[in-house]
This record gives sequence, structure tokens and C-alpha cells, in this order.
Amino acid sequence: MSARIPLRKRLLVRLLIASGLIAVCSVAATAWLAVETTTRALREEQGQVLADDMDVLARLSGYAATHPDWSGVRDTVRELSAKTGRRIALTTADRAPIADSAPRGTALPVSAAATVDPLRVDTYSERGAQLGGTDPRAVGPYRLTEAERTKVEGLARARQRCFARHGIDLTMTRTPSGRPVLTGADGSGDRAYVPDECADGLFNTPTPTERKALAALEKLAGDCLVRAGLDPAVPLFLGVDSTPAVRGVSDPPTFAKADADVRRAARPCLDRARRAQLDPYVAPAAHLFLGGGGDAPAVRFDMSAANKAKVVGAAGLVLAVTVAVTAVVATRLVRPLRALTEAARQPPERHVRVPVTTRDETGILAAAFNALTERRERLEVQRRAMVSDIAHELRTPLTNIRGWLEVTRDGVVDPDPALLAALHDEALVLQRVIDDLRDLADADAGTLRLHREPVRCDELLDQVAAAHRVAADAAGVVLRTTVEGEPWLDADPVRMRQALGNLVSNALRHTPADGTVTLAARPDGDDVLLEVTDTGTGIAPGDLPHVFDRFWRAEKSRSRRTGGSGLGLPIVRHLVAAHGGTAVARSEPGAGSVFTLRLPGASPR
Repeated sequence: MSARIPLRKRLLVRLLIASGLIAVCSVAATAWLAVETTTRALREEQGQVLADDMDVLARLSGYAATHPDWSGVRDTVRELSAKTGRRIALTTADRAPIADSAPRGTALPVSAAATVDPLRVDTYSERGAQLGGTDPRAVGPYRLTEAERTKVEGLARARQRCFARHGIDLTMTRTPSGRPVLTGADGSGDRAYVPDECADGLFNTPTPTERKALAALEKLAGDCLVRAGLDPAVPLFLGVDSTPAVRGVSDPPTFAKADADVRRAARPCLDRARRAQLDPYVAPAAHLFLGGGGDAPAVRFDMSAANKAKVVGAAGLVLAVTVAVTAVVATRLVRPLRALTEAARQPPERHVRVPVTTRDETGILAAAFNALTERRERLEVQRRAMVSDIAHELRTPLTNIRGWLEVTRDGVVDPDPALLAALHDEALVLQRVIDDLRDLADADAGTLRLHREPVRCDELLDQVAAAHRVAADAAGVVLRTTVEGEPWLDADPVRMRQALGNLVSNALRHTPADGTVTLAARPDGDDVLLEVTDTGTGIAPGDLPHVFDRFWRAEKSRSRRTGGSGLGLPIVRHLVAAHGGTAVARSEPGAGSVFTLRLPGASPR
């Protein structure tokens, strides 16, 4: 790998690019969200303002339709102003004030928002549609008296019950004039199918008040009809069965079944006559002003050049701050990483440490690097010591064999059976060291082969004891076995005999005459504990942590009189670990030692 990292691949550059992209995306997303939210809010506000304006106009038109003048409209104006939060002003055609929610002397807006004229309505509808004509609440002379209302309502209820007997449900509503109207669920009423029993003609018959108003309306329209070339004697209005009051005074009187041209020619005359008839009963037309005052135009949302500059400036500032903060943070992150890189490039023999300055992930990495360096240093020391130990262990038997062979070749010593036995013993020592090294190499490489099977612990201990009985008798040591219950092992019996044999050999070597070496087995939950206990010299506390190290011996002189090759206990630890168990040692100087193997148990066969 090149020592110089390309600029585009450096961590600092990548962090800056990533932070820049994040900042740009966040600014763009925030700007889009702000624009969308503001636009939606403005639209909703405009819709609410329009709805409020329509409500104000409808309320004031309704007031004008039911009052002959504006004298009492001030309370209504104040109420509407408090509800909408806007200024509301009514003036005459020449801008003379009628009512104003603003303080006296406040200038009016440049133009009026609408004209309030109940006789010429084009914006009001109880269902929200735009209609032309007269406000339906302007009833004037068509308003029924109390007695007429009571009578007509009785007739309406009678007809409602009659329709109900024929399976037709009607709903009764009252028009502004006081006359009830019957309608069905689909909007049709008594103008739809009428059973013969219900068609008595009483409910739709005009009352005296309605006849008087209709007669006056015909009289007012007479001159206009003559000028239009129509005969005023021809009946233009339906009489008994469908009067304006029956259908609702919101509509002009219904024409009779006359020619379509006649109806079109008579409509303007009827509209003018109706307005003239209702004029004395409604308030005069007035101008409606909404909102602020003076000549100042209404404030509106404008993305001007100055506003655009502010948005761009704010986005640039956010981007600059993001990049600056990222640069500072990235520099602090990269500095220890560079130190780690430089330390890792140093030769192995230098064992450089990196200072741990933080407690974050980088600090943890630096601490792990230092621990790895220390472990590598220890492994290097162990490797050198192991090479030296292996050379020493192999040199001694080879030197002895070479020396005896040389003196035999030179004729100094005859090759008698004693000499051959000595050479054979040295060859066995050399073979044992090589076999131990091979076992350790297999264990380290993970290629140590195990042939697992259920093993009875009592048989295993008896076999090991029998193999070492002669050596124990020669050393004057009592070798015995004890087993609690009937524990079984899931293990390779050959390897387990090898491990226990190493422990027994080691115990016999360090146990004086008349001492005891005990092999014990007992269950412990799902595991089995195998123990080798001796009454020997014991192990010093400072030496106890090293008993499983390779080529370690408490006797520093390395004499085989007091110790073996130093590989027996490491082999025990590796064999037990290969079986999924653990090996521990306990000892007291002068009281003996206890080596405990914990291994997985098995079910009896």
C-alpha cells in the first residue's frame, strides 16, 4: 500500500464531502418544507378569509332583508368584527358611514369589498352556490300572520300524515315567510307523486295575505307587460296549486303553462315589480368595506430579490458552519488514527505505544493497539524462549548419543548391552520430546484428532493407575483411585489416558517416598471433575500461574532429575481444551498439589 493516500480517499476529505452533502440536502429539505408549509398555510388562510367574507356578506344581507333600514346594524357589525378579527364598515353609496368597527376617523380602504343589496343578490346561497336575484329572506308583504301560520302548519301536518300512510316520509321546514314546505329525502315534496287521498288542494291554497301580495305584484307588473306587448289579462301566475309562498318566496311567482317566448318576455317585468314591491320592507343598498384602511395595498407573500438573497445567505451560512464544525471534529478524529498508522508502520522490535487521549471509539482502538503491541512483545519473548528451550531439550540427548557413538567408534568403549541400553534411553527421551512438540503443534493448529466415545471414569482411572503402578512402587509412592457414583465422559479415551498419565507422572516425580498420589472422579452437574492429588513438595505461589507454560520448570537448573521436558502440563491443558474442558491447579508448598480437569459428562451406554 502506498504511503501517500490520494486526496479523494482521505478520511478528512470524505467527512467534509459527506457533511457538505448532508448540509445541502437538509437545507434544501428545510426550504422545501418551509415553502410548502407556508404556501399551504397561506391557501388555508385565504380560504378562511374568503369564507369569513362570505359569512359577513350573508349576515349583513340577511339583516337588510329583514329590516327596513340600517339603524340597528352596529351591534351586528361589532359581533362580526370580533368573530373574524377584521375591520367591517358599512357606508351609503356616497361613503357616508352607517356602521364601522374601527375607531371614528379611521380612513376607509380604497375600494369597497361588496355591495349589500338584498334585492340584487349574486353571492348568497344557503347551500354555498352563487345565485342571482332577491335575497330569499326578503319576504315583505308575503309574511303570514300568526293565525295563518298556525292554520297552514296544521294543513301541512295533515298532509304529512297522509303521505306517511302511503309509505312516503316527508320533512316539514318553514320558509322565511312562515309558510311550511314538505320535502322528501330526495329533495322532492308534494310536487312529486301525490296520492289522490292527499290531493285536497287545501295546503297549497294561498292565504289572504299571500293573495293580497300576489294581486299587488300583478298590478305592479301590469304596465311593464303592456309595454312588452303582452296582454295583462292573460293569467301568468299559477293560482291555487303552486303559489310562490308554497314553493318558497325565494323564487319569483311561477308562470302558468304559457308559451316560452311569453315567459321570457314577462320575466324582466316580474323581477322589477317584485323589487318594487319589496323595496319598502328592506334596507337601502350599502357599500361593505373589509380589512385595513388608507391607500396602503394589502400585504402579500413576495419572493423578492432581497428575500432570495436572505435565503441564499442563510443556506450558505449553515453550509459554512457545518463544514467548519465537521473539519474540526474530523481533524480530532483523524489525528489519533494517523498516530496509530505511524505506530503500526514501525519495525516489530520497536514496540511503539500510542498515547490514549480520549475515551471514545478511537481511544478504545488505541488501547487495543497498545494491548496488541504488549501481547506481541510477550509472544516474541516466549517464542525466543521456546526456541532456546527446544534447542536445549534436543541438544542434551543428541549430545549424549553422539558422545557414546564417537567413543565406541574410536574403540574406547565396547558396545556392550549397558551402552546400548543407555543409547536407547536417550533416543526415547528425544522421541518423547518430538512427540510432545508434535502434539502441541497439532493443538495450536486445531488439527488434533479426537475419537470421542462414552468413557467410564472408573475404568479410565484404573487403566492410568495400572500403567504407572510399577513407577509408583519403584518410587515408594502409594497410587490409588476413588470414584463417586458412576460418572461417564464424552471423550477420546487415548487422549484422556495421555493427559492423566502426564499428571500422574508429574505427581510421582515430585512426591517423596511414603507419599500418596490419588486419582479421583466425581460428577458436578452436567460436567465431570477428574482430580490428581499428591502429597509432594507443592508449588510456590509465584510459580503456580506458570505451571501450564511450555518448557517451564520450577527447577531453574533444568535438570531431568527434578523435572521432565516441560511440555507435559501444556499438553494436558491443550488436550482438555480440545474436549471443551478446563484445567486448573491448586497447591500449597510442603502440602502437595491438586490438578483438576473439568470435562463434559455423557450418558451411560
